[in-house]
Parts: sequence; C-alpha cells; structure tokens
Amino acid sequence: MDKEAGLPKGFETVDSLPQPELVNKFFIATRLLQAPLEELLNEFKPTCLVADIFYPWTTEAAAKFGIPRLVFHGTGFFSLSALECVRLYQPYNTVSGETDPFVIPDLPGGIELTRSQLPDFVKDNVLNDLTQLLKKARESELKSYGVVVNSFYELEPVYADYYRNGLGRKAWHIGLVSLCNKETEEKVQRGKGVSIDEHKCLKWLDSKKPDSVVYVCFGSVADFNSTQLKEVAVALEAAGQYYVDIYTFLFAIY
Repeated sequence: MDKEAGLPKGFETVDSLPQPELVNKFFIATRLLQAPLEELLNEFKPTCLVADIFYPWTTEAAAKFGIPRLVFHGTGFFSLSALECVRLYQPYNTVSGETDPFVIPDLPGGIELTRSQLPDFVKDNVLNDLTQLLKKARESELKSYGVVVNSFYELEPVYADYYRNGLGRKAWHIGLVSLCNKETEEKVQRGKGVSIDEHKCLKWLDSKKPDSVVYVCFGSVADFNSTQLKEVAVALEAAGQYYVDIYTFLFAIY
C-alpha cells in the first residue's frame, strides 16, 4: 500500500512524515484501506461504524452494509461551530485589512477574529489537495448518521446546544476520550514517549496565582526543532508569565 500511494514505508501518522509534501500521499494511502475495511465489516457485521472526520470514504463503506457511520471529531463543539459559521458567512470578506477584527456571525459569545488569524486556504479560497479533502469530509459528514465529539457538556454547554440546535447537527459528546487510558504506559504513548509526573504538574499549577499561567498549544501534529522551541521559550519568558505546553500538561493529568 505504501508503494501504491508513493509513501515511504513505515510512516503511519501525519506528524511522523519527513516532508509536509507527503501529507496528500498519506491520505491517498488511507483511502486504499477501504477495501480491507469492507472485508472486516462483512466478516464481523457491526451495528455501526465510527470513523475519524478525515476518512470520508467510510460513509460509503458503511452504506454498502446498511449500517450507520458516525463521524468522530477530536476537537470540541466551540471550534466546530466557529469553523462552520466562518465557512457559511465568510465574515473575513467584510474587512479590508489583515488585522481588522470581525465578529463571527450567528455564533454565541460575540467571538472576534482577524483575517490574519485564518489559514490562507480559507480566506483566499484556495483549491488544493487539503481543501479538496476538507470538502469531501464535510460532504460525507452531512451524509452520515451523526457525529461524536471529544468533549463534555459541562465544558461548553452553549456551543454544544448551538451545534445541535443552531446548526442542526445530530451530535453526541463522548469526551474526554483520553480518560480511557489508565495505565502509565498508555499515557506515555499518548504523549509521544514523554513521561510526566501528573501530581507534580498539578502541584506546580496549584502553587501559582489565578491568571498567572499561560497555556501554549501547538496542536497534536506540530513538530519543532530545538532552535524553534528555544525561541518560543525565550519569548514566553520575556512576557514575564509562567507557561506550560497544554498538550504536555493534558497528557500528564489525563
């Protein structure tokens, strides 16, 4: 399958790819999994199929066997709602400058963004492999039975309700899915091999005054070299704030 997709052997996650240009080939490789997946569906005859948003072809696979496909979203209701409102209303076209703020229409909370905070492919309507994939993912989601979201209601009740009622999406919150990992070895794997003392992290955080810690999140597929990380650390130190990488912290406490 690696050879068919033109992907180097042994790379099984996006963040492990040696060059960003290989991302499209990676998703081509995942599409080649449809046939073996259908063999499994035929063999085990499950009652439903839960598949990540980036596998749009699974909606078609599930339909062949008359079972519903549920789309899994690793992010929460707020980001899903904000993304959909930006897509629907394109408020970035109402401002001329990159730093001019605009309010996301229809989204509760009066959330403001600027054009500079949006990806180029969104504000410039770029057509490439990524946007084609996102388009297919959105279309397959609308055809699916519903979505399951890695969140819990108490965290974002306003946006959970808006996503269901305002946007009319059939959705269930099932998070945090990381809570299913109980053993230390499982937690280390989730943290890319980084072992953190969760009690030490919580103790350190509890020792700080309210609003004195900055949470820094680079995303689950970010890959920085030591020089880049040093520059980020220097900038944060210059800001005079305590800081912690949110992903490292969450990997530790959950």
